[in-house]
Amino acid sequence: MTPARRLGVLTLTLMLAACSSSPAIPVAEHVDLERFMGDWYVIANIPTAPERGAHNAVESYRLEQDGTIATTFTFRDGSFDGPEKVMRPRGFVRDSASNAVWGMQFVWPIKAEYLIAHVDPQYTETIIARSRRDYVWIMARTPQIPERDYARLVQQVAELGYDTSKLERVPQRW
Repeated sequence: MTPARRLGVLTLTLMLAACSSSPAIPVAEHVDLERFMGDWYVIANIPTAPERGAHNAVESYRLEQDGTIATTFTFRDGSFDGPEKVMRPRGFVRDSASNAVWGMQFVWPIKAEYLIAHVDPQYTETIIARSRRDYVWIMARTPQIPERDYARLVQQVAELGYDTSKLERVPQRW
């Protein structure tokens, strides 16, 4: 890993791991981990520094035998033809009653807060949030979603207490 990439990953980890004093984010009542696994296209987000300008962003999850979640986040940097960037954090379920509260580890030993605030019954859309309301991700199983669905998800993000003026669409073209 290059020094610049190492610095970017460390910066992301520290930003995501910062403590929170904001009101709690309500999470999904129950997440079926097997159904949640697989590819999720990032439709919109309040991006972290390393993912600003991301195109074709996809988060992929795989449940490991030890119960952790192998995660691969890939995107094109700056354009559809930009260099491919890959991050491989590991997820840890912190609340086995709901499976909706995870720690996401980019750098040991820090586990950033990762809250599944919404997943629809068909597991086709999700909202990943943080108590600090600094970052949020709207994701779907397809690279595009109907505008009415996007508007509904943005409204849900607003109801979680986020400033949706900071929300950015992630360009997807496959």
